[in-house]
Amino acid sequence: MATCNIACAASGLVLKTSLAPKPSSTPRSSIAFSFKHGNNISSRLVVRAAEEGPPPPPTPPEASTTTTTAPAEGEAKPAPKAAKPPPVGPKRGAKVKILRRESYWYNTVGSVVTVDQDPKTRYPVVVRFNKVNYANVSTNNYALDEIQQVD
Repeated sequence: MATCNIACAASGLVLKTSLAPKPSSTPRSSIAFSFKHGNNISSRLVVRAAEEGPPPPPTPPEASTTTTTAPAEGEAKPAPKAAKPPPVGPKRGAKVKILRRESYWYNTVGSVVTVDQDPKTRYPVVVRFNKVNYANVSTNNYALDEIQQVD
C-alpha cells in the first residue's frame, strides 16, 4: 500500500522502501539505499533494525550481598588488586634543565607543570618557563631524555 521513493539529486542517493507488509510474513524493518553513478547502480546498502527482547529481570536482593566471607579451606583466595606502577619522570613543580638543542629554552631552567603517565606519549613532560619565546608561548612539551632535574 504505502511505498516511499525519495531521491536526492546532489548526491545520487535513492531511497526505496516498501512499508506494505505481506499477508503471509511478518512486518519488515529494513531500508535499502542504492547509490547511483550516472545510469549505473554501483552499490547498495541495507539497514535492518533488530527486534528488542524483553529487558533482563532485576537481580534479587539475596543474590547481591555486600558482605564478604572468608574463603573456606581448599578454595582459592581472591586475587589482590594490581599495585600502581611508580610514577614516571620528575614530580610536579620540580626544576628541570632543557637539553634539547633546537629548543628556544635550551640550557635554561623551567618548572614541571604535568607529566603524562601513558607510556605511548612521545613528549610527556610539560615545562613552564619565566620568559616567552618568539610566538609569546611560555610552555613546551619535552621527552624524558630531553630534560635533566636540577636541585
